[in-house]
Amino acid sequence: MSKLQKILVRARRQVFSEMVGNNPSVFQGEGYDFIELREYMPGDDIRHIDWNITAKLQKPYIKIFREERELNVVIASVLNGSVHFGSKKFKQDIIAEVNALLGFSTLKNGDLLSSYIFTDKMVSYSKPSKKIHQVQKSVDEILSFDALHKRVDFKNLSTTLFRRLKRKSLIIVVGDFFEIPDFKLLAKKHEVIAIIVRDHLEERPPEMGFSSLVDPETGATLEGDFNSSSVSGYAARVVAHDRELYSRFRKDKIRFTKVYTDASVAVALRRLFEGR
Repeated sequence: MSKLQKILVRARRQVFSEMVGNNPSVFQGEGYDFIELREYMPGDDIRHIDWNITAKLQKPYIKIFREERELNVVIASVLNGSVHFGSKKFKQDIIAEVNALLGFSTLKNGDLLSSYIFTDKMVSYSKPSKKIHQVQKSVDEILSFDALHKRVDFKNLSTTLFRRLKRKSLIIVVGDFFEIPDFKLLAKKHEVIAIIVRDHLEERPPEMGFSSLVDPETGATLEGDFNSSSVSGYAARVVAHDRELYSRFRKDKIRFTKVYTDASVAVALRRLFEGR
């Protein structure tokens, strides 16, 4: 079984089998907008009775709802060179798995799904669809994409999505976020969620002594003594970066979570969306 098939089969099983019951979809919500109150009539759903108004007026009143329009779910995968890394699994593979789980959950919920791949430009785009083939296509594109020597441009991503998406959407941006994006404008028009994919080894690397490392974005070679002091200094910079990243997300009212390459993607996503 290929890597693509393994990811799709596992994700589909988790969404359509294991999540049935308590968590039928990661996108939860009643699915209705409140419109008005009216007197209760025989046959009305008693769960919609407004007991406060009923007590005040001494007559049963129910809440009338209008069914919400389907969600427009947009998954934007950021595939710069640094996602071509992983001690257990490549971060690129985890991004593909995130797409599979969110894609199947979107379709199961009856919502529209569209997918983008970004580097420093928009690489690919799929139109909003409810077809299950859409998930396989986007996951396959992510797995087969050559991310090495690609850079990220979050400003271009934000501007592109702001211009292209006319209807209010749920935008989920997936990447390793070693650069800090400005999604303030995008978040005013849409709901934006960030999923940070990382590997423990890149946040706190081991002592390696004198070594040569290759930058996966630029291809430049870095040589040096990666001793206890330099490794600790690097780890501290990563912590400071993430602190600034989280602060920016909170300021712009963007929900986020971090998924590691050795952790369960499904568990991380369920925790994120159960907190909606």
